[in-house]
Amino acid sequence: MLIGVPKELKSYEYRVGLVPSSVRELTTRGHTVLVQHHAGEKIGFDDVTYERVGAKIIDTAEEIFQQAELIVKVKEPQPVECRMLREGQVIFTYLHLAPDPEQAKLLQESRCIAIAYETVTGKQGGLPLLSPMSEVAGRMSIQAGATSLEIKQGGSGILLGGVPGVAPAKVVVLGGGVVGTNAVRMAMGMGAHVVVIDKSLERLYHLDLQFGSKLNTIYSTTDSIEQHVTTADLVIGAVLIPGASAPKLVTRHILNRMRPGSVMVDVSIDQGGCFETSRPTTHDKPTYVVDGVVHYCVTNMPGAVPRTSAVALNNATLPFVLALASEGYKKALQQDAHLLDGLNIYRGKITHKAVAEALRENYTPAEDVL
Repeated sequence: MLIGVPKELKSYEYRVGLVPSSVRELTTRGHTVLVQHHAGEKIGFDDVTYERVGAKIIDTAEEIFQQAELIVKVKEPQPVECRMLREGQVIFTYLHLAPDPEQAKLLQESRCIAIAYETVTGKQGGLPLLSPMSEVAGRMSIQAGATSLEIKQGGSGILLGGVPGVAPAKVVVLGGGVVGTNAVRMAMGMGAHVVVIDKSLERLYHLDLQFGSKLNTIYSTTDSIEQHVTTADLVIGAVLIPGASAPKLVTRHILNRMRPGSVMVDVSIDQGGCFETSRPTTHDKPTYVVDGVVHYCVTNMPGAVPRTSAVALNNATLPFVLALASEGYKKALQQDAHLLDGLNIYRGKITHKAVAEALRENYTPAEDVL
């Protein structure tokens, strides 16, 4: 198969769809990989490195989209990329369509086959292609929050772990999944007072076993969220409903009761955000202030550590890329129900129920289109 890897377009996005080790796995199996000029240069993977493992270096994204049968990316295709897609072409990347009707419409109009990393499921449950980036984002959320608490960033000037004689910051993590677990680990490691809120008692039980009595596990209700968020120095939004828009757990009313200089980091922003006042930001302008509360809502947080993120992502995506390339998309999807869960759009039809519901569009089961 002819596989294309264009350079990412989003602000400060230096991850790459296929790292050289992944390219080597594909080329040794007889596949042709086209990599855009300088696609991985910022993270230490220059064109020469790609050529050594059998890739062909292509000058422009337009040439790659024109030639490739399978496009492998990291972030959702931007409008200019969507317009380069053609009927029957497969794109495998993060899509996050629920809060992005424009992208969904453009992908439908292209009549491509769009498979989303974030809705591919695992044999033991979970979302294996989302997990690596969730791990990175969860850990980074505490770093970003700690920095945003500094006075020069508009924060209240609180050190996350405190010092002897001075109380540490209170960190509230909304959601105990992969993002939340990694945020808890980092915050506790820095000495913060940590509260995690989740609606699953089973998840809270496992977190209690994992971290012990120093972690405060709270069952999620409107009352508990309001009680703990309004007294928090740092709030991490780590809520996920696969494929769907994130629920708005922190309303403007709750925000108005938070202390000035408090910080909210919304890791759920890719799916629309779980704070009512959230709006997407970028790495060059990561924060804004609403009612005295600092908001950090960068949509591609793992892009800040692109080498670690790209390699971690490739470790998870490579088996699926190999299947798509070796079997062809139709056979690969038919043979693997977990990969089939990743099919979001097929030749103009929305094939993921949660995505269709979020966009208020017609839903066609993936099994039917194949």
